[in-house]
Amino acid sequence: MIAHGFTEQMHAFGRWKTDLMSAIERYRKWLEQNNMIGPETELRLFEMIESLKTDLLNIAFVAEFARGKTELINTIFFSEFGMRLLPSEPGRTTMCPTELLYDRSFQKSYLRLLPIETRLDDASIQEQKKNPSNWTTIILDTRSPEKMAEVFMEVIRTKRVTEKEALKLGLHDPVQDADKTRNDGYVDIPKWRHALISFPHPLLMEGLSILDTPGLNALGSEPELTLNMLPTAQAVIFVLGADTGVTKSDMDMWDHHVQALTGDKQHGRIVVLNKVDMLWDELKSDAAVDNTIKLQCASVAKQLGVDENNVVPVSAQKGLVAKVKKDQALEKKSNINALENLLAKDILPKKQLILRNNILTEIGSMVKESRGLVVSRLNEANKQLKELKNLSGKNKDVIVHLMLKTREEQALYYKSLESFQISKKLFQKEHAALLKLLSLNELDKLMAETRKQMAGTWTTVGLKSSMKEFFDIMNDVIQQASKQTDKTNSLLQRVYRKFCEDHSVSDLKPRLFTMNKYKLEMERLHREAESYIKSPITTMTEQSFVIKKFFISLVSHARNTFHQAYTEAESWNKTALHSLMTRIKEHKSQVKKRLESLRRISESRETLQQRITELENSAEKLNTQLADINMLVETLNRPLDAFMENEKSAA
Repeated sequence: MIAHGFTEQMHAFGRWKTDLMSAIERYRKWLEQNNMIGPETELRLFEMIESLKTDLLNIAFVAEFARGKTELINTIFFSEFGMRLLPSEPGRTTMCPTELLYDRSFQKSYLRLLPIETRLDDASIQEQKKNPSNWTTIILDTRSPEKMAEVFMEVIRTKRVTEKEALKLGLHDPVQDADKTRNDGYVDIPKWRHALISFPHPLLMEGLSILDTPGLNALGSEPELTLNMLPTAQAVIFVLGADTGVTKSDMDMWDHHVQALTGDKQHGRIVVLNKVDMLWDELKSDAAVDNTIKLQCASVAKQLGVDENNVVPVSAQKGLVAKVKKDQALEKKSNINALENLLAKDILPKKQLILRNNILTEIGSMVKESRGLVVSRLNEANKQLKELKNLSGKNKDVIVHLMLKTREEQALYYKSLESFQISKKLFQKEHAALLKLLSLNELDKLMAETRKQMAGTWTTVGLKSSMKEFFDIMNDVIQQASKQTDKTNSLLQRVYRKFCEDHSVSDLKPRLFTMNKYKLEMERLHREAESYIKSPITTMTEQSFVIKKFFISLVSHARNTFHQAYTEAESWNKTALHSLMTRIKEHKSQVKKRLESLRRISESRETLQQRITELENSAEKLNTQLADINMLVETLNRPLDAFMENEKSAA
């Protein structure tokens, strides 16, 4: 049934990942059987499989209060429970960001809640996740959906605190929130800062992760949401209400937190116009109602500056009712199928493409290197076979001539090895210069100086100026690192090219390093920083709190970006020359074996046929190995649609 397209596709995605992990494990065993694996390669393959196990498809739902966002989550993902699993009835609004996932590291299902008071800590939410003792944990009874739903009510809890406490937490503005302050000087704030829900739902177990965000206030006051969680989401679903249209706060959220994410070909941005059942009118024809909905979608698209086809009109509430009561006509009318199909046909294939490309980037060079080595061995075996077959009936002088020719080749090898050692030292020197540029020591000094400057200014202009200066320096360092990377890559390419020319090798290419993704990430962070400073919530928040949040979330994220660049560059040093060193070692071994073979043949003609037979058997095995590795490459490159077609054919 079409309505279940996303569920079916998600399960297929999970099975595809399992197949991919099996293929990588087969490759590991293949390397082991053929004596082509070392500790570093084994570690890389192990880490690859582990990353696939923990990889998540992140879908974030963003909306102002009362747009039916949580109801939409219930409808798409949890309708089989026959009830509202997450609190989404009128007047019951999610008060803290809530993540739903399946935590494989913890045996029991849970609701984990981070107290709102942790906003005063220097630790980010990501850092807080590493320490479960800081959270309040409630174990879930997954046998009873009713009991689970009762526990989940906790995410809408508020607490009453003094106006002073709310100000200190950065959750209150005396002017803007005057109507929320009680006569006794107390205000209501969210009880929890963040919530994590883990239970073995089939989609969550396949790697789905859902982020349910509260309104603009939470997004603005928790910059980590817009700096880390939303940008890493595979799809961000922005929900509007047909009963409200696009309000000022909706536009603020769109401008500062969604549109700023700059959607690309790999990440989806979907606008959902919810509650279209408000426009259903029994006194109008279906065509007239459809036209009204179409006009409102066109109005929304114009206000947001998106294509009209990117606005999906739905009724989450009617969709949930229809699924629970199995009313296909109502389900079709709710148009929830259109949104599910969009997720299935657009978002999931993009996610698979990203994951496959990441794996191919990591393992592709290794597989190519292994294939190249097998081809090299096969070519050498065939070359020796041709030589030895031509020796039949020839005198000893011919064999001696071949031995001299092989020794000349060996001498050339030793000469190229000396050249390689010199080039290796030059590469290490250039690589050390790159690591020095990416070192965190200078960056930490800059962070300390910037924080000092920001603390000394009390205007938005001053904050923005300090922030701009910080990013200007960071971008300058990134540019220097990019130039150094280009220089190091150029040297590496020359080293590989010389070896290939000296030894008539054509399939050997180095794995190059690039700073592009780190440059793009720093540009994004700069945009987010400007957006954060301009945000209406930031201007309402006490300034020292703004500075603190800026550093905890944004500047620490910039530091992590540099740390990742340093770590990847450091790791690259271990693999950059690996293919070349492997081929040099292989070349040395092949020449040595050829000399030994010729020596034995010169001593006894009986050895000639034995050696021919050995080489024929070796060539046969190498052809089998080549077929195995070609099949592995085919598995790695198989897209999700083809995978599903194969499954259907097999069934």
